Amino acid sequence: MADLIRPILDRWPLCALGASAAMLAIAHAFERFGGLAPCTLCLRQREVYWVAGAVALAGLVLIRLLKGRSWRMLADAALALVFAAGVATAVYHAGAEWKFWPGPSTCSSAGGGGVSAAAVSDLMAGAKIKPPACDKAAWVFLGLSMAGWNALIALGLAGLSVLAALRERSKR
Repeated sequence: MADLIRPILDRWPLCALGASAAMLAIAHAFERFGGLAPCTLCLRQREVYWVAGAVALAGLVLIRLLKGRSWRMLADAALALVFAAGVATAVYHAGAEWKFWPGPSTCSSAGGGGVSAAAVSDLMAGAKIKPPACDKAAWVFLGLSMAGWNALIALGLAGLSVLAALRERSKR
């Protein structure tokens, strides 16, 4: 097992960049091809992967230009924090879906969400539009919603980030 994970940890910022891009691609595929419009909390979860991608890319540039282990460890630690924020956001969203706590008042199935210009046009044409709600899972697989799966994936990415940072620290 250690032999399988070592190459990933050695190139963690690059792997984290790839994982972030893959998660964004999957989210956009669910939206584009699955017809699942994102709610406010879904978009917040995507923001985490945009930030993680930027941190990973900045880390790769710093590591390449400044050639120091401390930059690699810093990038890995920063990625751990970003992915931990992703875990928190996804758990909050999943908890709102399971009604463990209330979600944002502007994003509930009771109403109050925002409306886009395209939605206004459709509404004027007579369509009934209901914006996606943060407290209602749009898709469930094996008992977990997309937010639940995202929480598990973000937890794994945060754990790998911590392992990569600790590995770099031990090399000093």
